[in-house]
Amino acid sequence: VQLIESGGGLVQAGGSLRLSCAASGRTISDYAMGWFRQAPGKERETVAAINYSGARTYYSDSVKGRFTISRDNAKNTVYLQMNSLKPDDTAIYYCAAAGGGYYGGQMSEYDHWGQGTQVTVSS
Repeated sequence: VQLIESGGGLVQAGGSLRLSCAASGRTISDYAMGWFRQAPGKERETVAAINYSGARTYYSDSVKGRFTISRDNAKNTVYLQMNSLKPDDTAIYYCAAAGGGYYGGQMSEYDHWGQGTQVTVSS
């Protein structure tokens, strides 16, 4: 499955962005999906994950209550709604897919990755 992220950009602190991850090559209904991010000089970290049906979600403590992950399997697309953005949210955001029935935030379980989209939050 190929993944392409979009929706990144520059936003002021307190603002919102909605990231999209469009999949091709295979239906994402076979996969759990996740969003991850990597800030300059830092390791990549898990942001959010959603199981194949959308019934279960996971969020890191740093984004809980501000970000919402969702999916539309009919459109083969996953979303990340980001509200109340902070400068610390500045990073490249990656979408990824995990097969084999896995669901959760363990990065090593995700074996299909997009190229990433830059999110910059100014203070």
